[in-house]
Amino acid sequence: MNERLYSQANPHMSGDIGQSLWQACVDQLAQELPEQQFNTWIRPLSAQVLDDLSQVTVFVGNRFKLDWVRTQYAARLSSVLEKLSGQPVLLELVLTPRETTARPQSPVAFSSSSEGIDRIDPPDEAVNGFKNRLNTGLTFDTLVEGTANRMARAAAMHVSGTPGHLYNPLFIYGGVGLGKTHLIHAVGNKLLADKPQSKILYIHAEQFVSDVVKAYQRKTFDEFKERYHSLDLLLIDDVQFFANKDRTQEEFFNAFEALLAKKSHIVMTSDTYPKGLADIHERLVSRFDSGLTVAIEPPELEMRVAILINKARAEAADMPEEVAFFVAKNVRSNVRELEGALRKILAYSRFNQKEVSIALAKEALRDLLSIQNRQISVENIQKTVADYYKIKVADMYSKKRPASIARPRQIAMYLAKELTQKSLPEIGELFGGRDHTTVLHAVRKISAERQQLTELNQQLHVLEQTLKG
Repeated sequence: MNERLYSQANPHMSGDIGQSLWQACVDQLAQELPEQQFNTWIRPLSAQVLDDLSQVTVFVGNRFKLDWVRTQYAARLSSVLEKLSGQPVLLELVLTPRETTARPQSPVAFSSSSEGIDRIDPPDEAVNGFKNRLNTGLTFDTLVEGTANRMARAAAMHVSGTPGHLYNPLFIYGGVGLGKTHLIHAVGNKLLADKPQSKILYIHAEQFVSDVVKAYQRKTFDEFKERYHSLDLLLIDDVQFFANKDRTQEEFFNAFEALLAKKSHIVMTSDTYPKGLADIHERLVSRFDSGLTVAIEPPELEMRVAILINKARAEAADMPEEVAFFVAKNVRSNVRELEGALRKILAYSRFNQKEVSIALAKEALRDLLSIQNRQISVENIQKTVADYYKIKVADMYSKKRPASIARPRQIAMYLAKELTQKSLPEIGELFGGRDHTTVLHAVRKISAERQQLTELNQQLHVLEQTLKG
């Protein structure tokens, strides 16, 4: 967000500018904070802003959250608000009055454990008194389908239609922000729509850890087992968080076995494939890998464009196709970053009262684009790949063709096409003057093998995350 955005504001504008300031502050924090922190503590907040922007009153849902936001986030909120407005801002944190209806947001619940504050889960929807924690907005209909998620989506659809049969467990893995959480909520929402009496639970792995801790502290393991062992469908996010937690792994193994025995279904997500999980018991890893394991990849260009246009439509905003293509070509890593870029563009457009255009998008995303251009170059890709595969950087340009060199070279060409704006001929030139058809062959080969070879896919994830910092 432009630092001068609010200092350039028309002083005669009404209270709308105050809400624009608050929304811009929230949008910026969405980019700076980890997703679960943002969704837990910032997203539920609402605010009133004086017309002259000198004071912002933030409403917090309860005393616990008020104390936590004050100690952990008040300074950051003040800093962002002052940076955006270009003037000192008095920040006041208060409890939401009971008669006041706060800005609609997804309610959240929190818990703590001996291992720290756990992720806050989505809204609870109760069926016959059983809280399933499903987010009703995350459905198959609202998930944009593309090559990157087609297999995972098809498997998830199958599970939601015939739970307890094939693909049990279903293990979905991929990098952050690619739609894993959306997909498993979609499974739960579809089953609930078809069979409303089903006992379904969505939970983050950290919450399971917290529940195990509480069961020990309170000696309530009977209730714990009744809750988890009686489910028809268990949806659990980020099972890599079980690492090094032996008792949690033991209890999850027991729950896993109990659910499979009664033909209930389990759907899990992780940031890596089962055998790539660190510090997880081997017998648990073997259970994870016993059903169907599918990957979600970073979205391809056309899918990114569709996501942007759909998200803009959901915000009642117009996103011209040429702007969507511009953003999609420059924001490649995941859906979350796409959404963040879109929020910046729409906020910038609304505040400046200008239509969305490529020029406006360039200005709104100026900082993001400059960081990308500075960090990711073909030369940087070549060095990173060479280091990873323990070959010389000079081998990237040489005519040598042994597999130990040719393979990393093809991977570097693929990443150059995916992560930079260089054309095929330009990439070929930077790889020792090779023809563009050589680059195209490498890109197609690695792209196809990535879909089939789990180990290669994991290596590419590591390289991409390294290059993106």
